[in-house]
Amino acid sequence: MSGPEIIFFIVAGLLIVSSVLVVFQRNVVHSAVALVAALFLIAVLFLSLHAPMVGVLQILVYAGAIMVLFLFVIMLLNPVGLEQRRNVWWVAGSVSGLLLIAMLAPVLFNLESAQDPMVATELFGSPEELARSLFTDFVLPFEIASVLLLVAIIGAVVLAKKEP
Repeated sequence: MSGPEIIFFIVAGLLIVSSVLVVFQRNVVHSAVALVAALFLIAVLFLSLHAPMVGVLQILVYAGAIMVLFLFVIMLLNPVGLEQRRNVWWVAGSVSGLLLIAMLAPVLFNLESAQDPMVATELFGSPEELARSLFTDFVLPFEIASVLLLVAIIGAVVLAKKEP
């Protein structure tokens, strides 16, 4: 195993641990901090794929702006009362996660025997390729996501509004 593969498996393991912590933390703020760690680790994976533009955008947009928005909504809703309830869905989530791992394990362990590996092109992750892909292939999903975030912010403000 080479050095980049070892680094990949270390980062991937840390990403799995932080993603599990996002789901299973009782404190919502701790869960949000684990999500920030997961988003940073995804950026590290993009940087290891020689896609610096996508990695930097991952940090700026998701770990920065979106997480500030999430923390603002968390603080606005004040979910202290929700943290004391026991979540009954953790069994279903654990079982479905284990089933997903069982389905993906054969694919992950047969990576070296793949006949046609994907090779990143020279433009992979460059600003030109990212802009071309965003404005040709993903215009509608991008706009839908922005409207969905706006509706979520408005909904959080309406839910947190105190009646006089």
